[in-house]
Amino acid sequence: MTGSNDQEGLGAKSAPASQGLQRPNKGAIRRFIDATELDTRMLGMVAALVFVWCVFDIWSGLLRPNDGLFGGAFLTPRNLWTLLVQTSSIAVMATGMVLVIVMRHIDLSVGSMLSLVAVVSAVMQVFVLGPELGVGHPSIWIIGVLTALALGTLIGAFNGFLIAYAQIPAFIVTLGGLIAFSGTAFLVAKGVTVAPLDKTFKTIGGNTPEGWFGPGWSWAIAIVACLIIILAIISGRRQRMRFKFPLRPAWAEVTLAIMGSAVVLGATAVINAYPWPFGLVRDYAAANGITPPPGVEDRTGDAICTAGDKIVRCAEGLSEYTGYALPVIIAIVVGIVMTFIATRTRFGRYVYAVGGNPEAAELAGINTRLLTVKVFALMGLLVGISAIISSARLDAATNALGQLNELYVIAATVIGGTSLAGGIGTIYGAMIGALMMQSIQSGMALLNLPAAYQNIVVGTVLVFAVWVDQVYRRRVK
Repeated sequence: MTGSNDQEGLGAKSAPASQGLQRPNKGAIRRFIDATELDTRMLGMVAALVFVWCVFDIWSGLLRPNDGLFGGAFLTPRNLWTLLVQTSSIAVMATGMVLVIVMRHIDLSVGSMLSLVAVVSAVMQVFVLGPELGVGHPSIWIIGVLTALALGTLIGAFNGFLIAYAQIPAFIVTLGGLIAFSGTAFLVAKGVTVAPLDKTFKTIGGNTPEGWFGPGWSWAIAIVACLIIILAIISGRRQRMRFKFPLRPAWAEVTLAIMGSAVVLGATAVINAYPWPFGLVRDYAAANGITPPPGVEDRTGDAICTAGDKIVRCAEGLSEYTGYALPVIIAIVVGIVMTFIATRTRFGRYVYAVGGNPEAAELAGINTRLLTVKVFALMGLLVGISAIISSARLDAATNALGQLNELYVIAATVIGGTSLAGGIGTIYGAMIGALMMQSIQSGMALLNLPAAYQNIVVGTVLVFAVWVDQVYRRRVK
């Protein structure tokens, strides 16, 4: 009896030890991530993005000291403002590519489609509407925008129809589109650059003061964004309570609201710190009949200031700053809308259901063919938006405008965590991936590295991202 009791006592004492070995105490970081339910993949992507930024800033500082965070030229308001504008077009298309790849398809035609849509819209403005209505007519830019959106949607729907109803693989359909749309764009443009575009249409590209929101409106947008973040967190908590789902700790909810608001306000502060380039203000003054005082034309540096209707030195006036550019706001709005579509609508749920298990989705009554047409039509609509941004930014359109864009869009989507096997992907991940891709390109251009090296690095990053994704999913399983 005594031996038995001793064994039971030993067993009782050893149980907690074995349990401790099986379930070690979580670290503070792990507990924080669990409480806030932050996506570890997203955190990894953000950390990698910050690392890339720091490396380029330090590297550029060693070559040519500047006023960046680490003494370089990368982490400056000017470069970050430009980086966001350059990312906008790819980011918009990447949000649509997420749904395409989630459904186990791919679209290789988006670059050539962008060229065709941009050229048709430009030809409409320059050679059709301009002579008929007169240059600068207020309806020209509206018709140009609607033409791009409608044509992009129709081409995308046509791709989807061939894939869904003719049962031609998406790879073949879109590969054919890549070649055919590029040739069609060349014929429509007659091999020349179509320019200049309508003045109002050009503001959508964010390359003129009319396409910038300025500090005041930028801060207003930031405050609205912070309120949306807070309301979204409150709404999510109420939904969990309604359906009796586990709730996050109150401190975790508050922390998420503070973190999100801090990112928005910090980004706005950086963007608002970028002053108008002197050359641009000089041109703006000439176009609007403002006479700069003597000697200002020889001034060096980027900052330019105004006092009344005179352009003067910064010590004598108030600085003019850019604020958010219109393409950036368009990309953010598209990202929010696409996130809502992907996560809060029946259409989005069907897309992920089909991507996860097409056979089960069909048995559940989902019309997978019609859904495929809708997804590719949506992809075409987003290509139309990107075509508007790209052509407006350049104030021109050519058949080479979207060259290689399809590769950058797919790379951004995959780097952002979308699985090529289908069923998995996030909109915000694709947008971060687009920012990563553009950061690498911009950083290498800042270092004056040849384009060949840029292509090598981008290709290597893509392969590495897919490998990391495969390793991550194997560990999860």
